[in-house]
Amino acid sequence: MEKVLVSGRPRLWAHMVGRFIYCPGCQHPTVERLLAEVIEEMGIEGRAVGIAGVGCHARLMMPLDIDSMQSLHGRATDVATGIKRALRGRPVVFTVQGDGDCGSIGAGGLIGAVSRGERITVVMLNNTNYGTTGGQMAPTTLLGQVTPTTPEGREAGTHGYPLHLAELLATMRSVAYAARGALNSPANYQRTKRYLRKAFQKQLDNAGFSFVEILLACPVNWHLTPVEAMKRIEDELVPEFPLGEFKE
Repeated sequence: MEKVLVSGRPRLWAHMVGRFIYCPGCQHPTVERLLAEVIEEMGIEGRAVGIAGVGCHARLMMPLDIDSMQSLHGRATDVATGIKRALRGRPVVFTVQGDGDCGSIGAGGLIGAVSRGERITVVMLNNTNYGTTGGQMAPTTLLGQVTPTTPEGREAGTHGYPLHLAELLATMRSVAYAARGALNSPANYQRTKRYLRKAFQKQLDNAGFSFVEILLACPVNWHLTPVEAMKRIEDELVPEFPLGEFKE
């Protein structure tokens, strides 16, 4: 009987001895695996280029056996634009950015790339705080959420409301695809994987800009156990940031 591999480490997800160690329960390594699986299954590893911003995700490209680079803080979309235009033979150019790198310091570059209809994919990781620097308020921090910079909880009149980028970008004509997934369950992992495949396919089809937001846990800065963090995603994040495709 022929043996078929049904599980195991993706070929593109390289093991790196001594590489960056994430906090207990962090889901950035899950994003690494997600990207490796999608790129490998689509057969685009020789034609894909990934750009990381600055944040917990900054070393996310290191274990992936693809061409990649790191940008300055908030400039990942600008770098992706340059690579996409200069290397026309590389049809899939994508960024991986945190909610701060993408929606705060990088908001100008993001909107510029969208307004020009750049054929790139932005993957934004939303853990509702600035994880790298100690959990301060981010554009996506929930109302009432306590952080070092909102010790009494985020308040709309003072701090504004959480930023809903997937819904916002879906209203723009040059955006071909906008979706939001999560990694708190096997079902949502597979769902998010389908969203990422569709986003990359939009590049292959030269359809326009594509965007995938991913809700993921930050147990240490949330002061929760990894299991409690998964429950928080379901109970608090998903009601504020609904999952699904907002533009197809």
